[in-house]
Amino acid sequence: MLWYHIVFLALIQGLTEFLPISSSAHLILPSQLLGWPDQGLAFDVAVHVGTLVAVIGYFWRDIWAIAIGWLAALVGKPATPESRLGWWIILATIPAGVAGVVFGDFIETHLRSILVIAMTTIGFGVLLWVSDRFFADRLDIDKLGLPSVVVIGLAQALALIPGTSRSGITMTAARMLGFSRQAAARFSFLLSVPLIVAAGGLKTVELLSSSMPVDWQAIVWGVALSAISAYLCIYFFLKWLNNIGFLPFMLYRLALGGILLLIIYLG
Repeated sequence: MLWYHIVFLALIQGLTEFLPISSSAHLILPSQLLGWPDQGLAFDVAVHVGTLVAVIGYFWRDIWAIAIGWLAALVGKPATPESRLGWWIILATIPAGVAGVVFGDFIETHLRSILVIAMTTIGFGVLLWVSDRFFADRLDIDKLGLPSVVVIGLAQALALIPGTSRSGITMTAARMLGFSRQAAARFSFLLSVPLIVAAGGLKTVELLSSSMPVDWQAIVWGVALSAISAYLCIYFFLKWLNNIGFLPFMLYRLALGGILLLIIYLG
């Protein structure tokens, strides 16, 4: 990989993992539109580690409290909001895990085209704005219950389709269920931890069984740049979300989807 490939892809992964604009789409497009070489498994692992470091670094107090509460509940201590949130995160992760096992190969083979990315980018972008504009805004994260968690978990499974955006679709579902912008975003970000761990773990297993050489300089830069950009992304997104809403992200997705459709038409 050339140095600017490393910088661009690491920053893109860090920024788009948590913004509702689809990281998978942005990582697929450079190779399809610009002819860049595939970044390889090692670099994929690196940027996943970077985004994991960022989200754990930002939410470490929440994650620690959730882990302690959940473990205490396992040994018979009274349930707490933190222990319940731990169970909700686990439960909401299951649909995406099952869908990945069942449909992963089909999605990898048939749904990574520019046309699919364009349509999902536009369609789910509009749905994100609709959920923010026309649905109630009254519930905090402590109001999560089994029905709402199941719905958010099923929505997250759709993010396996490139262009959907995991953060975008989970926040869309939460907003449609009446959760506030901050509650929707915080649960979406906490929900990313087990999936990033799982995705990074699978890629690590693939890497260890591969004979491909590893560019350690690219790995170090990938981890560092994706971690920094992801941390800053989470910080500013949560800081500005109540003021800006989701309209700018819908407009960006419409513009990106339109450009992709134009490329398909002209090509």
